[in-house]
Amino acid sequence: MQLFVGLGNPGAKYARNRHNIGYMAVDRIAADHGFSPWRGKFQGSISEGRLGQEKVILLKPETFMNLSGQSVGEAMRFYKLAPAEITVFHDELDLAPGKCRVKKGGGHAGHNGLRSIHQHIGADYQRVRIGIGHPGHKDRVAHYVLHDFARADQDWLDDLLRGISEGAVDLAKGDSGRFMNAVARCIAPNHPPTEKPAPASDTAAKSPPAAPDAGTQGEDPRTPLQRLADRFR
Repeated sequence: MQLFVGLGNPGAKYARNRHNIGYMAVDRIAADHGFSPWRGKFQGSISEGRLGQEKVILLKPETFMNLSGQSVGEAMRFYKLAPAEITVFHDELDLAPGKCRVKKGGGHAGHNGLRSIHQHIGADYQRVRIGIGHPGHKDRVAHYVLHDFARADQDWLDDLLRGISEGAVDLAKGDSGRFMNAVARCIAPNHPPTEKPAPASDTAAKSPPAAPDAGTQGEDPRTPLQRLADRFR
C-alpha cells in the first residue's frame, strides 16, 4: 500500500490557487483512475483505489498548509506505512511553470507544508515537485502562491495534470523515469504535422477532362473486308 498526499489549503477560495496544485494533482488521479468518493478522515479527505497492482490511498490534508504533517503522520501510523511509502505532491517555486521533478529525501526548502511533514514523519518520503515559477522577489511569494493561476496558464496546467495522472501507475510501481516520460509526453507532445496534398486550383477543378489520345479512341467501326480494301487504295 502507498499513500499519495496532495498539499493545499481547504475551501473554495483557495481551490485554484498556485499553492493548491498538489490538491489538483491527486484530484485528477482520483477522477481518471476510478477512485472511491472522497471522505473525511485523518484531519483531511481520503480516496481509495488502485494504480495498476498497487493499492493507493490519496490524502488531502485539511489542516491548512503549515500543519499538513499532522494529517500525514496520522494516516501513516494508521496504515503502518514507512515514510518511503509516501509520495507528496506540492508546488515548487524553483521550477518553471509546467516542469515536474521527482525527489526522495532532502530538505524542505522553506515550503511550509513540507516543513510540517518533516516534523511529523522525517525527511525520507518521496516528493513530486510541480513547478509554478517564481514571482521574482521573495517579498512577493506569499501573494503569488495564494492567488489563482492566470487564464494563460490553463493549457499547460491541464496538460501537466493529465501527464501526472497518466504516469501515476508507473510512479506507484516505483518507476519515476517512466512517470517523468508520461509527463513529458503531455507537456511537449511530439506530433509532427501531417502533410496534406495541396488543394487543386479552381481553374483545374472546373476544367473539363482532357480528350483521350487519338490512338486510344474506340474500336474501328469498319468491317474486316473494308479494312482489307482500304489497304490497297
